[in-house]
Amino acid sequence: MAWDRNQMAARAAQELEDGMYVNLGIGIPTLVSNYIPEGVHVTLQSENGMLGMGPFPYEGEEDPDLINAGKQTITELPHSAYFDSATSFAMIRGGKIAMAILGAMEVDEKGDLANWMIPGKLVKGMGGAMDLVAGVGRVVVVMDHTNKHGDSKVLKECTLPLTGKAVVDRIISNLGVLDVVEGGLRIVEVADGVTEEELRAATEATIVD
Repeated sequence: MAWDRNQMAARAAQELEDGMYVNLGIGIPTLVSNYIPEGVHVTLQSENGMLGMGPFPYEGEEDPDLINAGKQTITELPHSAYFDSATSFAMIRGGKIAMAILGAMEVDEKGDLANWMIPGKLVKGMGGAMDLVAGVGRVVVVMDHTNKHGDSKVLKECTLPLTGKAVVDRIISNLGVLDVVEGGLRIVEVADGVTEEELRAATEATIVD
């Protein structure tokens, strides 16, 4: 047993605090908009130029002109605002976004993040990830703990090209939640049906007790 994509997104949504401005990355993080806790009011930013992003539309109600940074159709809210990409990145680089919830290919025990390319594979571009990890107040990564071969993606040191160094604060994987602390990672909680021993066994990074 482990958390599925939706359960990981729901756990990540618990990181949201009332009044926050938050950027959701491509992949699992986009699902977070469907699990915002009741009574918590956050403003979601999409780096392609939207503030106040709503949840995914119901089938048949999609507007092809209304998309997020991952080109998925989304909905608007009464307070949604639209602007150009330069203004969007000015918000990010200017420290106006409190938190980014991002996907990752690899994270290591120092909080280094690799989430934009695999050498030799087709690369569409860096996107906004490098600006986000440098400009936001807190970075939460949502990812599978291991790859399809069972190898850990939570490493002593990233092997893929880095998006940012020492930028990750918290990792939420399908096996549990870990914080980046002095000397390595600290286990915050384990996923439903997962033991702490299983989480440790799947983690190459140093775990600090």
